[in-house]
Amino acid sequence: MKKLINAPEDVLIESLRGLALAHPELDVDLDHRVILRRERKEEGKVGLLSGGGSGHEPLHGGFVGRGMLDAACAGEVFTSPTPDQMQFATQAIDRGAGVLHIVKNYTGDVMNFEMAAELAGADGIDVRSVVVDDDVAVQDSLYTAGRRGVGLTVLLEKIVGAAAEEGRDLASVADLAARVNGQGRSMGMALTSCTVPSAGKPTFDLPDDQMEIGIGIHGEPGRHREPLAPARDIAVQLVEPILADRDFTGSGSIVMLNGMGASPLIELYLMYGEVAALLEKAGVRIARSLVGNYITSLDMAGCSLTVLQADDEILRLWDAPVVTPGLRWGA
Repeated sequence: MKKLINAPEDVLIESLRGLALAHPELDVDLDHRVILRRERKEEGKVGLLSGGGSGHEPLHGGFVGRGMLDAACAGEVFTSPTPDQMQFATQAIDRGAGVLHIVKNYTGDVMNFEMAAELAGADGIDVRSVVVDDDVAVQDSLYTAGRRGVGLTVLLEKIVGAAAEEGRDLASVADLAARVNGQGRSMGMALTSCTVPSAGKPTFDLPDDQMEIGIGIHGEPGRHREPLAPARDIAVQLVEPILADRDFTGSGSIVMLNGMGASPLIELYLMYGEVAALLEKAGVRIARSLVGNYITSLDMAGCSLTVLQADDEILRLWDAPVVTPGLRWGA
């Protein structure tokens, strides 16, 4: 294992300490392992909280800031944060209008966010939740009941963050989050496994001449393993399951070609070109695009594709200003 770390057990806390130094616009609570906006929202606006196991950076802490999340809870690598962390963060960002929890569909995250919502409710805070479950690769997995929550989480946090910034009430923000979740699908693949620092070895063995189709963001096995193929063939393996699961023709779509952590941008842009050609051939109009590392799996090589059907309202919210370490435009 070759990593830029000191000791495996200190990776998270030392990473959060570096994040705080690099981004003074954030308030990083090292005791609770919670990343917050230093400049809090005005009273009367809905707060947005997300979080999960670390190792997926910039998700979630890198998306805390104006126009996106108000706070993010950081668990250990690939391990859910605790309900106490979530309760602390919920209390910290409540501005009297309630808080929306954005939860990826992994058993630990769902259970702990549910407990945190109950605790916050006992404190008099109105909490709603949306569970993101966009992965079309498998119906159930090692970590979930139902589909996994993956790349759509990024797009949902941006769109719903803009709505909350406008001052919409909690019911409206929660309804929008549910609508976005229903209109997006994702599919991923891996060229290599990832190595969790505490494990010191790859999560699974993947020979050099093989690739894994339908992976999750924790190194979970996908639909199947097959011989390594050219990018144009891999693009088909990503696009076809998404289009088979939902009709994306009609209104425009937001398309994200996401890197899993170790694939360079030259390869990601090449893959986006292949994906875009297939989508356009299928009658899917690309209205907006995003290419890069946004929801990763440590040092895994590979990529994922997310397609979100977007009407004029969703596109307007997508285009709204955002100022976070991981996304920044319009400000």
